[in-house]
Amino acid sequence: MREAFVEWQERFGHEGTGVLERLRAVAEGSGSITGADVRRVADELGWPVAAVAGAASFYADLTAPQGLRHVRVCRGTSCFVSSYGRNVAQVEAALGLRCGMRDPEGIVSLDGAYCLGHCYASPAALNGSTPMTGRRLGERLRSDTEAEVLAQPIPFRAASRQPVTLAGLSGDAGEWQVWPETVSSGDPTSVLAEVAAAGLRGRGGAEYPVAAKWRAVARGPAPRYVVVNGDEGDPGSYCDRLLMEADPHRVLEGLALACFAAGAHRGFVFVRSEYPIAVDRMRVAVAEARSAGHFGPNVHGTGFDLEIDVVQGAGSYVAGEETALLHALQGLRGAVRPRPPYPTSLGFEGHPTAVNNVETIATVPWVVRHGGIEYARMGTPEETGTKLVSLSERFARPAVYEVEFGTPLRDIVEVLGGGLRDDRELRAVQVGGPLGGFLAPDELDLPLLADALADAGVALGHGSLVAIDRSVSAPELLRHLWSFAAAESCGACTPCRVGSRRGLELAYRLAYTDTAETEHQHLLEVMGTGSLCAFGRGVAGSVRSLLRVFSHDFGSGVL
Repeated sequence: MREAFVEWQERFGHEGTGVLERLRAVAEGSGSITGADVRRVADELGWPVAAVAGAASFYADLTAPQGLRHVRVCRGTSCFVSSYGRNVAQVEAALGLRCGMRDPEGIVSLDGAYCLGHCYASPAALNGSTPMTGRRLGERLRSDTEAEVLAQPIPFRAASRQPVTLAGLSGDAGEWQVWPETVSSGDPTSVLAEVAAAGLRGRGGAEYPVAAKWRAVARGPAPRYVVVNGDEGDPGSYCDRLLMEADPHRVLEGLALACFAAGAHRGFVFVRSEYPIAVDRMRVAVAEARSAGHFGPNVHGTGFDLEIDVVQGAGSYVAGEETALLHALQGLRGAVRPRPPYPTSLGFEGHPTAVNNVETIATVPWVVRHGGIEYARMGTPEETGTKLVSLSERFARPAVYEVEFGTPLRDIVEVLGGGLRDDRELRAVQVGGPLGGFLAPDELDLPLLADALADAGVALGHGSLVAIDRSVSAPELLRHLWSFAAAESCGACTPCRVGSRRGLELAYRLAYTDTAETEHQHLLEVMGTGSLCAFGRGVAGSVRSLLRVFSHDFGSGVL
């Protein structure tokens, strides 16, 4: 099935990678996007008004009123837990505004975002494009001073036998050590062979074999594309932000290798707008790489042409799903579409496209340099190599850790993370964000393996671990999860669109009643089996695990 606007773009050559930027400029300049603005932008671009209106009405950055100073407060799970569920209310009180509002003078506006990638130092907010973290968040936002506003840098540590994805940050590898020699060899099959030997799978949660995806694209007709999914939206995960901000050239080198292997001459890095520093650093890195001859026509005199563009998102969790991301990249409404056909055959503007997340792509230079067999020696035979895990602020040592697959969760939580700070009692760990699930403390002997976690009812996802202590109650946590689902559902399918709102109603109505699990049962079955994409299915599984882990709290009045 072809989408009408995608087919229109392909037929008439109206590429839409700049549409979101154009609409963002209107929103920031005028404070909001009116119907007249939509028609004017459509005329300027030569687009159907309906296509522009679809994008303008879908994304959070384009629908929220904006003042001269636009503040986004994080609603993510780590911020929710670290502030006892009061972080949004505290910022609202400090600014005298509710989320989604702008003051009468148009000076200050406030909106929420479900993760800003500062889970290691939460709570967090963006003051314009300046990140702010810490318990005095409301006070700092009220004073609007520049003192003390800079957020802490992301801590990280390689805890595997040798650094792989973190090799550049750990000082074990330099920039652009692989690409010049590889492209000069003229042999893309060598890249595919090493990635296949490594057993490298997608690190965004789908776990699909990377080499198989690239081969599928390479078999398709030109033009072909590779897209780096930098729309890391799982509240609790911030490893992709670390890579894009602190080691952007490693991400770009991995993208160049992926394009070479897949026979693509154009690549994109799609970065979520909640990461404004990452957007800037990726764009600077692209310019530097082009100046060094790594991109452009006739790369390093090899005859291989390669162009890379960085595109900024506009505020949508679901745009992290690959089909929705491609719609967003094309300037369209970021809704998912049925699969098959998969993006490898029908992707960007209807052409073969590989979509890989940032962590996956950043791993490729090490694999090509050291060999797939060397990579496969780490981890387990079933799941080879390493994984980045993000530990939240409640841990004594929150950071991004590179660990090998198969590492027991208890080692990550208690040894690397040091347990909880301030002698707090661990009640649960949320694994993999809102679509992942919850594990009780006595379940942490599970290995960090996607299949083992799935058998326990949770999904690994991006690999985030958010510690839950007694600062929030189970009913509050349930309402928080359903609020996320209701706010971020793209609305493309009825089970998820209606189910997420029905779930939020149930969470408020049931409160501390002991019928919570029973009342949810039918709803979760419908969402889990009938949802179009992993969002609705993931939410259903996550709620089910929460009700299981906290079963004694409902009806008991336990806080």
